[in-house]
Amino acid sequence: MAFRVYNTMSRTKEELLPLDGKHVRMYTCGPTVYNYAHIGNFRAYMFEDLLRRYIKFCGFEVTQVQNLTDVDDKTIRSSIEQGLPLKEYTKTYIDAFFSDLAKLDIEPAEHYPAATDYIPEMIAIIETLFEKGYAYQSDDGSVYYSIDKFAEYGKLARLDREGMQSGARVDQDEYDKDNAADFALWKAYVPEDGDVVWDSPWGRGRPGWHIECSAMSMKLLGESFDIHTGGVDNIFPHHEDEIAQSEAATGKPYSKYWMHCGYLVVDGKKMSKSVGNFYTLREILDMGYTGREVRYELLSSHYRQSLNFAFKSLDANRAALKRLDEFYATIMEAAGSETEAGDLPEWASNARSKFAEAMDDDMNISGAMAAVFDTVHAGNKAMAEAPLTGKQALAISNLWKELDAVLGLLIPQEEKIDDEVTELLEARTVARAEKNWAESDRIRDRLAELGWTVKDTPEGPKLRKLA
Repeated sequence: MAFRVYNTMSRTKEELLPLDGKHVRMYTCGPTVYNYAHIGNFRAYMFEDLLRRYIKFCGFEVTQVQNLTDVDDKTIRSSIEQGLPLKEYTKTYIDAFFSDLAKLDIEPAEHYPAATDYIPEMIAIIETLFEKGYAYQSDDGSVYYSIDKFAEYGKLARLDREGMQSGARVDQDEYDKDNAADFALWKAYVPEDGDVVWDSPWGRGRPGWHIECSAMSMKLLGESFDIHTGGVDNIFPHHEDEIAQSEAATGKPYSKYWMHCGYLVVDGKKMSKSVGNFYTLREILDMGYTGREVRYELLSSHYRQSLNFAFKSLDANRAALKRLDEFYATIMEAAGSETEAGDLPEWASNARSKFAEAMDDDMNISGAMAAVFDTVHAGNKAMAEAPLTGKQALAISNLWKELDAVLGLLIPQEEKIDDEVTELLEARTVARAEKNWAESDRIRDRLAELGWTVKDTPEGPKLRKLA
């Protein structure tokens, strides 16, 4: 069964077929770095991480671009309120964003372009839109996109073209469907922008929000690429405007697939500071929860469904993860120092295919997790009746690592051994075999610096994470 994804553009599930057959080029909407990312933001980033990981599981290469919106209405307003230069202000939240990604074990994208580094590319697109008759300059010096000139405007959001207001203009970056109107490509300088300004053929000013993503995506992925993702709130106006300006400029399809995740609510209510249910990731971690527990929660519902984030669910996640950890520990103990994997026992032989069958269906996470826990249940029952051989256990360990490469939560983060640690352990084994005790001790000390202790057993050296 091929991997099928729900394409917002067609409103149907379609087989994922990369434009070049083997390499998926994907653009994911990143944070606007005017504050710490909240838990709703991470719902989208987690969906995109699962998508990225499963694409690789299916054997494709991935190039992912995730933008950093460091210039827009909110970043400018906030930086001025704080009395800081824009770059200095946004750096705090960019650094925090990357720290939060690591805590949730979200894989790094290949590129993280900041909008302020792509101003020339934005200007070039706007110049092309002028040449093709899609852009015009207003009396105040700002440049707008004429939605009436693009016959397919509204095709992603399924807007009623009769209700659109070509000729009317909207200045703000974010607006409602009722305000479907010509949108700003370039905003003329106003004193409220402080020192955030660039020169352009139309005078001094700054880019509109929508042109930023078109410039960054096409610069790094090409004029046409495979997947564009984001939250459902990005469909209009942001993604609709991206399509209009990009396809008008190039004459080519912009993105082949559009994928959007549902909203996150907290305890059944829309997240809001006034309601008191607005949380950043760091606030949740300060309550004593782990990044792995939060990751489990953010992955627990199908990405297109609304996710109800609840602290009682985080408590339940802790118990579920403990069950997974106990199963993994049993498997690793049975594997011992075995280096050659055997055949999977019958109770585990269909786990991968059932997992893949669920994920192939537009990332049916419920079915995928059911395949995991069915295996745990069957495995615990079988191992209670008869122990595994080392070769069987190693085969299950390999399977578990393969599934964890998609889910990122089957194996405790602290148990994941990076390449440097593995190489050091192998070098220490060689040193001990050669009775080079000084080298063995040096490697042991280096492992301790990296947070690991090593214990020599009859089955071979065993690594344990230091507290």
